[in-house]
Amino acid sequence: MFDPKPVLKTLPHLPGIYRMINAADEVIYVGKARDLKKRVSSYFQKNLPSPRTRMMVSHIARLETTVTNSEAEALLLENNLIKSLMPRYNVLFRDDKSYPYIKITGDEFPLLAFHRGSQIKADQYFGPFANTSAVRESIQLLQKVFRLRTCENSVFANRSRPCLQYQIERCTAPCVGHISAEDYRHDVHQAALFLQGKEQQVMGEISERMNAAAEAQNYELAVVYRDRMQSLRTVQTKQFVSDFRSNDADVVVCVAEQGLLCVNLVMVRGGRHVGDRSFFPKNAEGCDEATALESFIGQHYLSRPVPPLIIVSSVFEPEALEQLLSEQVGRKVQISAYTGGDRRVWLKMAQTNATLALRQHVAQKASQSARLEALREALDLPETANRIECFDISHTMGEATVASCVVFDKGAMQNSEYRRYNISDIIPGDDYAAMRQALTRRYTKIAAGEGKVPDVVFIDGGKGQLGVAVEVLQEIGLTGIQLLGIAKGVERKAGMEQLFFPEKEVPLRVAADNPGLHLLQQIRDEAHRFAITGHRGRRDKARLHSSLEDIGGIGAKRRQKLLTRFGGLAGVRDASAEELAQVDGISQVLAEKIYQELH
Repeated sequence: MFDPKPVLKTLPHLPGIYRMINAADEVIYVGKARDLKKRVSSYFQKNLPSPRTRMMVSHIARLETTVTNSEAEALLLENNLIKSLMPRYNVLFRDDKSYPYIKITGDEFPLLAFHRGSQIKADQYFGPFANTSAVRESIQLLQKVFRLRTCENSVFANRSRPCLQYQIERCTAPCVGHISAEDYRHDVHQAALFLQGKEQQVMGEISERMNAAAEAQNYELAVVYRDRMQSLRTVQTKQFVSDFRSNDADVVVCVAEQGLLCVNLVMVRGGRHVGDRSFFPKNAEGCDEATALESFIGQHYLSRPVPPLIIVSSVFEPEALEQLLSEQVGRKVQISAYTGGDRRVWLKMAQTNATLALRQHVAQKASQSARLEALREALDLPETANRIECFDISHTMGEATVASCVVFDKGAMQNSEYRRYNISDIIPGDDYAAMRQALTRRYTKIAAGEGKVPDVVFIDGGKGQLGVAVEVLQEIGLTGIQLLGIAKGVERKAGMEQLFFPEKEVPLRVAADNPGLHLLQQIRDEAHRFAITGHRGRRDKARLHSSLEDIGGIGAKRRQKLLTRFGGLAGVRDASAEELAQVDGISQVLAEKIYQELH
């Protein structure tokens, strides 16, 4: 039993973080404190109200603490440690996706584009948006109203006549001079104002231009401005415009149901709803909504853009979070649980979204559990069989062979545990050798203790590939794993699959409507998709490399100029030697050499 008294005596009344560590030397909880002595002492009272906390304290073998200069600094350190250590009793939110933006470039005729990733100072960025569909819908709207170009610079620079976007009135064709740079910049300016939520200012400017065009008897131009105003009015009637003091805000709510938690994030940008996203935290059993919200805000925003206002559904002490986020973005950030005015509308919508997402999550989980149970029954697997790993091989006539391994565990596909293996040093097209290499690389590590041992390993293939799997696991010394091969029937239709077992000569056929077979099909199809994606990427990279990088005299800069000038490798291949020689840095001799190498 852990005796906390010697540790508690030495703790100061200062801010900091504490780490609870079990007998296996694993950090099971990381917490922050305004007063370390008071906070840590509270865990060792006689009557702890929470069963979750009592269970955690019972596993403590030792405590470690770190004093910080402020509570905000403690919060930052706490979240960094949570993300790196993933403690068992901390509420964990995983969201590895970066959020998408709308980008307007700093070119003479700026490009309107979808953007995800690092940002360049010369360009303007609007967002973030909750999902890609919200960005694409906004881009389509901006094209319709302001008719900005969306083509890449390599295409734009080489147009000789307007493209289809001009024909359908989604672009003003600046590529061929159908609009002046000044007029185009004005359209870009109005699009930027619209994205900032300044619709009334945009409407006023368009109205002035429409009236001026009408007075000058330029009725065609006046009609263009009239149509823009009508389109903007249509958008305004579809969007709920908030009276927040800030046009940008996030609404974060937490809903608990059937022992599960769901946090829903609604994004409001420029006074408009631009999408929402639901999160399901790990290690949240017995956690209350306020604690989950505080954990979410800390983990989510410390590495992402922060709006001026974050509206929450549960009350907690936000001062440290507000201070830290304000320092991060260089302006005041407010976290508020006030629900008056329009905020009530946004909160209600977010709570509805969270409830729906949670119920769908529960239903999907129940469906997967039923499928897994049916699979256990169909294949006579033990009740403890939960973790399934599936392998597939993908190549094109032996080129760029890639093996995939996908994992099903805890009732769902575990994307973070997927692995791809680039296969080399085999005869091209030898699937058996490729499977042997992938299995050997995977299970040699697992046998050495670097990963979880699966309950079932199944191969997308027949007897031959299954035999390879049996040999590999025997050589490595892994036992107790059920091996299974799955092959499509003669007609290669779903539901006609044959299941092969090492110990049986005759393959098993499972009824086409069996939920267990549906689970196997889902896992197999995911392995197939993951393998094909990896193969295509490797193949395309190899083909691009062999085409240009192996030509003497073509370095990175010249290669980039060629690809930019002709819009890609296909354009370079189609170009004549004379056209290649027109590229800066490409002499006539080198152009002839490139042409000969590519043909």
